[in-house]
Amino acid sequence: MKKTGLLVLLFATAVWAQSGADGNTTDAPQGTSPTSASFPTERVQTPTYADLYCAGFISKQILPDANYVAGGLQTPTTTKFNRGDIIYLAGTGYSAGAEYEIVRALRDVNEYEMFPGQKKLLKETGQPYEEVGRIKIVDTRNKIAIAQIEYACDGVNPGDTAIPFAEKQAVTFHTPIHFDRFLPSASKLTGRIVMGKDFDSQLGTGHKLYLNVGANQGVKIGDFFRAVRSYEADLTDPVDSLSFKAALAEDTQKKTPSIDPAMFTKGNGPVIHVRDLPRRAVGEIVIISVTNTTATGMVVFSMEDVHAGDSVELDQVN
Repeated sequence: MKKTGLLVLLFATAVWAQSGADGNTTDAPQGTSPTSASFPTERVQTPTYADLYCAGFISKQILPDANYVAGGLQTPTTTKFNRGDIIYLAGTGYSAGAEYEIVRALRDVNEYEMFPGQKKLLKETGQPYEEVGRIKIVDTRNKIAIAQIEYACDGVNPGDTAIPFAEKQAVTFHTPIHFDRFLPSASKLTGRIVMGKDFDSQLGTGHKLYLNVGANQGVKIGDFFRAVRSYEADLTDPVDSLSFKAALAEDTQKKTPSIDPAMFTKGNGPVIHVRDLPRRAVGEIVIISVTNTTATGMVVFSMEDVHAGDSVELDQVN
């Protein structure tokens, strides 16, 4: 009898543990059934030093470029300089011991739009900059200042701009929560992902990206934004839209469904309206730096690829 009772207890414990592993909880909103598919547990990735200081940014105001890298100890045989290398700086205002950040104004040599209207949106948002590294001035006795690279995100090139270095604010993270994949739209601060770092269009956990909202709209370092995508947005993608035009039915189906508005052939059955499908949340973004009109974010949790062009909204997390 004791063995039977023990077996029942072990079985009940196993079922409870499995339920917890599947994400079944009691804290789902009213009218929803909590499952790991719709409410997975979100465990965010903490940014490293490189994440914070090598993320890059977009600035509405063009940075002054009178101070710039003029070369290095091995010029002209070496054009890319790394940590520990000696470089030369043109310009004024340098003092021994002062630290500067090296940044680079960027242009997209591919000139390909990742989503319709990206070029126009990026032009309205500002100038993209890469954060290349940090240097310290070691000698100012010559017309050209001499500096040593203390930290390098990428190779420092002649022509890169030097601006005063500023420490970045640390990011505070929330405890693991349940990520509501189908949270309806609410009246929150919203924006859009203008582009990804290195002009990437598909972004996963750890990738950096740039938003077209900033401090003027109330965005702060440490804020969390939810990246969301509607199925109508997929219709504008030259690749994803092809799937909507493919046949949906099995050969043996008497009434074949079709997708509205884009399709190769019309079926004789129900019409699936893309605009009625629920939007889906695809990832969570933490803000790691802001300007007045833009913000740099890092994907800390993703259910699928986050895309340049995805919408974002401020996520009220506890």
